[in-house]
Amino acid sequence: MNGGQDLGGMQGFGPLGLEADEPRFHAPWERRVFAMAMAMGLTGTWNLDASRAARESLPPGEYLTSSYYRIWFRALESQVQQHGLVEAGELAAGAALTPPAPVARVLKAGEVAPLFARGFPSDRPVANPARFAPGDEVRAKVVNPTGHTRLPRYVRGRTGTVERVHGGFVFPDSNAAFAGEAPQWLYTVRFAAVELWGEDADPGLTVSVNAFESYLEPARVQAAGSSRA
Repeated sequence: MNGGQDLGGMQGFGPLGLEADEPRFHAPWERRVFAMAMAMGLTGTWNLDASRAARESLPPGEYLTSSYYRIWFRALESQVQQHGLVEAGELAAGAALTPPAPVARVLKAGEVAPLFARGFPSDRPVANPARFAPGDEVRAKVVNPTGHTRLPRYVRGRTGTVERVHGGFVFPDSNAAFAGEAPQWLYTVRFAAVELWGEDADPGLTVSVNAFESYLEPARVQAAGSSRA
């Protein structure tokens, strides 16, 4: 979706507040929000892409003025209400007012370390062969979806070169909408800075973006019967 999170290439938001030896959490509540988000995600009520979509669906004004874990917290509030796990009155009261709704899984403390050590791979087999290969020139499609997408706004309509074919992975746009994993080929595409930002950009800079196959099209349409150079 075109939301407040898609800031690539935009200006006027002030300097980045870089911290030396920045801690993972700046306050105890941030650690707790992270733990709650992980535990709720592992109930199976929603998936990783749905969680990301919930964060990116916050109103732009709220998103841009909230800290990182404030965004996570607001998204979690939205998700538990959306899925009928918590009522608005319970959030306001800070306590359960009705018996808890059942969930498919409850994460136990002893499961955390081995679970996170294994990771959460999203690679999946894809039945069809990859459409593109390293060296191919491709164009990112011009799309303005109302749902979740991982295609940055600043590359849409721009031409780049395929650097790498990663294999098949869960397609976030479909998975976030609970429409199935629908795995697709994933590519790294390199864009010249001048292609993205215009003649004022440093001609020696490039930007590499991971893009799913349905985000891309050939940069040049081949004539009927011709072979690819």
